[in-house]
Amino acid sequence: MPLQPPRMIHRDSNFAFSFLFLPRPQREAIERVYAFCRTLDDVSDNTLRTEERKQRLEFWRNELDRCYAGKAQHPITASLQETVQEFGLTRIYFDDLLLGIEMDFTVSRYSSFVHLSQYCYRVAGAVGLICLEIFGCPNEKDYAVALGIAFQITNILRDVKDDAERGRIYLPQEDLLRFGYTEAELMARTYNERFVELMRFEAERAGDYFRRATDLLRPEHRRQLIASEIMAAIYSALLREIKTVRYNVFDHRVRLSKPRKLALAVKTALMSRIGIGRAIAV
Repeated sequence: MPLQPPRMIHRDSNFAFSFLFLPRPQREAIERVYAFCRTLDDVSDNTLRTEERKQRLEFWRNELDRCYAGKAQHPITASLQETVQEFGLTRIYFDDLLLGIEMDFTVSRYSSFVHLSQYCYRVAGAVGLICLEIFGCPNEKDYAVALGIAFQITNILRDVKDDAERGRIYLPQEDLLRFGYTEAELMARTYNERFVELMRFEAERAGDYFRRATDLLRPEHRRQLIASEIMAAIYSALLREIKTVRYNVFDHRVRLSKPRKLALAVKTALMSRIGIGRAIAV
């Protein structure tokens, strides 16, 4: 495996704005976790054959073993090793993340939301649990998992077209059947009322998870979880944008401008500091 330096968080990404208000040690720790997650994500989206992708993932699984043994060899895990030791990060969350990445090698359809929610937990909820330990709130597990699922559903809705081009459909098969929208229509980028109703249903599901996370968050931890709350504000706004274009993600590239993300970050941080929770508007 070629040695590469850790990948830093792009300054325009949702993550970058979320971590603006973190103390430096936490920000650096998050960047190391992010670099590892992005590397795994690249393995998942790679155009290599499935067997070769499995081999690459196995390399990272073995490297994670070395990381937790204090013997990491790759620059990304050598950097992560410091954070693992400093914050006592739980190994099983990384294992769950690896299992989620592995699902993308063999699973391209999800029969039900129960099946999809397992994937969402592994690729997003588990990362949230890692972040909780860095933020010093390890007991807010239900909050982190709910937020992670909300983020991932939002990503799925935004990326329906791109995922279909890669042969992946994350929208549950039971929901396509429920609204009478076929897989062939999705692959053909057919935008009709049945697609709108399907997407509206999934967006409401994401909104329910955002609201659930808000209800679960203990007020005394709001300031410690400023970064998570900023992410929630940004992703909630992204979900609203999907609704604004009437779910036509085939013809619209849904994204938030840098000034808008910055404004959301500042507003959410100020509200958290004075003890006011973010508004629930999804």
